[in-house]
Amino acid sequence: MRQLRRLPGAALLFGLLAAAGVYAQGEQDTIVPETIDELLAAIDDVLEETGTPGAALVVFNEDGPEYVGALGKADVENDIDADADTLFRIGSTSKMFVALSVLQLVEEGRLSLDDKLADLAPEIRFENRWEATHPVRVGHLLEHTTGWDDIHLPEYAHNDPTPVTLKEGLDFHPHSRRSRWQPGTRSSYCNAGPPVAAYIVQKITGQDFEDYVQENFFTPLQMSGATYRRNEAVQQRGATLYTDGVAEDYWHISMRPSGAINASANDMAGFLRLFLGRGTVDGVQYLTPQSIERMETAMTTDGARAGLEVGYGLNNYTSPHEHWIYQAHNGGVNGGLTEFAYLPGASRGYAFMINAGSGAAFGEISDLIRNYQIRNLEKPEVPDAVSLADAARSIEGLYHSINPRQQLEYFISRVFDARKLWFDGDELVHEAVLGGEPSRYLPGEGVHFRSAETGRVALVSATDPLAGEVVHRGTTVLQPVSAVQVWFQLAVAASWGLFIASSLLFAPVWLVRWKLGRIPPGGAIRVRRRRAEDGLFRQPTGRQNFEWDRQNRFFP
Repeated sequence: MRQLRRLPGAALLFGLLAAAGVYAQGEQDTIVPETIDELLAAIDDVLEETGTPGAALVVFNEDGPEYVGALGKADVENDIDADADTLFRIGSTSKMFVALSVLQLVEEGRLSLDDKLADLAPEIRFENRWEATHPVRVGHLLEHTTGWDDIHLPEYAHNDPTPVTLKEGLDFHPHSRRSRWQPGTRSSYCNAGPPVAAYIVQKITGQDFEDYVQENFFTPLQMSGATYRRNEAVQQRGATLYTDGVAEDYWHISMRPSGAINASANDMAGFLRLFLGRGTVDGVQYLTPQSIERMETAMTTDGARAGLEVGYGLNNYTSPHEHWIYQAHNGGVNGGLTEFAYLPGASRGYAFMINAGSGAAFGEISDLIRNYQIRNLEKPEVPDAVSLADAARSIEGLYHSINPRQQLEYFISRVFDARKLWFDGDELVHEAVLGGEPSRYLPGEGVHFRSAETGRVALVSATDPLAGEVVHRGTTVLQPVSAVQVWFQLAVAASWGLFIASSLLFAPVWLVRWKLGRIPPGGAIRVRRRRAEDGLFRQPTGRQNFEWDRQNRFFP
């Protein structure tokens, strides 16, 4: 999502389009810290190299917390060190509390993931022309399978410090809540779904959603500093967030359940214990293990029903690292990035928050922690490959994705995001037409393909009710496309780019002619000036913000 400088960023999500390579020294050497001190020293180096002021960090092993604290500065201008109680913005990691709240009500018999939004909250505006056969359900709101656009720029830019109520935030700009395909068929990340689910929790319990979370999670999990609002504690202990070294103003997010939480390292340690304990902390059960497992499992897409074993569950997604699968959620706001992740089978996990919008720092710190946590784990068993079925070979060909986050940008993204599937022996290879790191898959039963690293079914064939035969790869839905269409679109895009770039060549000629008086005054001058002011002859001043979808993080 791109937007004007100083407007709130679109980073309420699980992922940025950042390099997913390991943190390397030179070109080949992957750093694998052997002790917690080595890990802290390596992270400190990353902060210095990337110009990131500070980081809060929580690291758990099977025996409990190894480290809960912080490195660097919370506030550069005032020379304030970060510590375990410094409050950082955790962005879209906040969404996990929506799923937890819904699941508590499900366990109490007060709500079902299959309940219809139209029945529970008819006052919430949305549009779904398939409502009679494919209604929007509670589970769709949490798994991002409503088919809605991600929220639009006015919703991102809303920054009312009052702050507005949750209902007022949902009523402010409901136009993004229109299903583009049948709900429950494709996944497409959407920041509007969790706030609607939070509103349902609020309506059922009679409590403000934030008060419900405070009473049922923050307080019992000893997350004493966690808050959705800019209260006195945030003003006193909140980290200053930086983008390109410039301090950011506080962002009063209108739909707070999607990404507004402030939390410290101590707070995130309490939160992590809930998942490592499979819903139980200090002998108190907040959720059953079955609910935690449901939260970790994607179930409401055609791909999931066809056998896909990876993807986005209930505000909790699979995130591979080498041969291991973490469960995770990340997120960010302008100048603040977070990752929360854990290995269910190994009782290990971590959380870190940084007060800079550095994708490089984020990726390197994440890899360092994961390398440290898996360094002495036995590699999990991967199922044996089966013989490639003849029918599976028909999957080979060119594709483009058909589940964009923002429909407005789809006409561009489909051109540059063409993919190809091809066979190297019996292995299926996926890679972008324009280049990039390929992914390899081993044949499974039918048209199922397992990750060569993790053994999970990560790519399947399915039938989409609108598009016909498609391929689900993680959360991406791919539709076959002809080679003629792919290369024609790329040729048109390249020609358009050259045409735009050629206008820059005429700028010096125009300036010289204008200085020499060869261009008559009036409309011609105004047109050229306006074009220049609109950015045809200068670099844009806007800052691009990122919604993260780290390659090779989300897809094993």
